[in-house]
Amino acid sequence: METLTATKTKWSIDPSHSEIGFKVKHLMVSNVRGHFGEYSATVQSEDNDFANGQIDLTINPASITTGDAGRDGHLKAADFFDVEKFKEITFKSTAVRKVDDDNFKIQGDLTIKGVTKPVELKAEFGGVVKDPWGNTKAIFTVTGKINRKNWGLNWNAALETGGVLVSEDVWINAEIQLAKKA
Repeated sequence: METLTATKTKWSIDPSHSEIGFKVKHLMVSNVRGHFGEYSATVQSEDNDFANGQIDLTINPASITTGDAGRDGHLKAADFFDVEKFKEITFKSTAVRKVDDDNFKIQGDLTIKGVTKPVELKAEFGGVVKDPWGNTKAIFTVTGKINRKNWGLNWNAALETGGVLVSEDVWINAEIQLAKKA
């Protein structure tokens, strides 16, 4: 009897065609958006099937940008990411489940400031395509929501009219293009 085994396929994130971003409520009504400019990720899948895949992502928190240098400096300081002491944000998947042909649920451990907590993200699969140079790419949009206080990102300020300056909830939005490794 012949046993069939799936081939492990390795992918890496293409940073020139990807973005890892977030948004958070400011003054209780508007959104401030930002992104991280430096990150790396590897994904292992069975052939081109990403169900049960393994994801390892590392982000440099010092690469955060929101379009305001003062705010970026505050986010890098001890009130938030404390980038002098904590050089990486990591995510390691614990389960990747296919919901349907176009959607996945990704569970994993997110580590920020040395604190690791489980999170669940949604991923919309855009497909596997070949670019004009013959490289195989896989496209995903990843979304989710976390409470920043779970990772010790506690700073805030009360508003005179009630409420707080910065929401506890942070919405994650990542546009990911993976490149198949040879």
